[in-house]
Amino acid sequence: MPLLPRRFERLQTVLNRRMADLTVVLEAVEKPHNLSAILRSCDAVGVLEAHAVSLAGRPRTFNSTAQGSQKWVPLRDHGSIEGALLQLRQRGFRLYGTHLGTAAVDYCQCDFTGPTAFVLGAEKWGLSPAAAALVDQGLFIPMGGMVQSLNVSVAAAVLLFEALRQRQAAGLVPQAGEGLSPDLYRRTLFEWAYPEVARWCQREGRDYPALDGEGNLLEPLPRHVKLRC
Repeated sequence: MPLLPRRFERLQTVLNRRMADLTVVLEAVEKPHNLSAILRSCDAVGVLEAHAVSLAGRPRTFNSTAQGSQKWVPLRDHGSIEGALLQLRQRGFRLYGTHLGTAAVDYCQCDFTGPTAFVLGAEKWGLSPAAAALVDQGLFIPMGGMVQSLNVSVAAAVLLFEALRQRQAAGLVPQAGEGLSPDLYRRTLFEWAYPEVARWCQREGRDYPALDGEGNLLEPLPRHVKLRC
């Protein structure tokens, strides 16, 4: 089925507000409901991609809570928490870990307007010692009840929407795609518009075809690939 102009316009509108400098890192967060809810919050706020370090032998699944958000917010896998956090630090992210250590601060006292990664662990264990040692700042969400922590997906939503609020107040929420590099914007838009063709191009080791202003392909494709569009 051809890509309708209104569908292409919708994809552009959402991508225009995506932020490559805001993300979450999930350490051993395995429950489908939690993973799904976190990605749904990421999509709502404008996060481009999320990161995960999973337990060995645990296949990752999503449920209806995601509402398909896993298609729009890819979850990047990492072999270790150390590797994931060091990679993000090298990319300029400041790492904030949900960790009740002596140096942890109220999340409302933190500045999330710069490149920010929230590092969250499974509810039962929290962050591992390795993750806690690598974060730049531990933070907590103040609790007024008998229970001392939120569900991990709720905590992620609280932190992400606080980051969005701060960025809105500072006029830093992208409106026209400036939250991504031009090349990343072009590649992501193509993958959203033509996922099957994008996978074929990746397998063939070739560049994505150019698109016109209405999302039409400007390059002829093999018939078996064109039928997937």
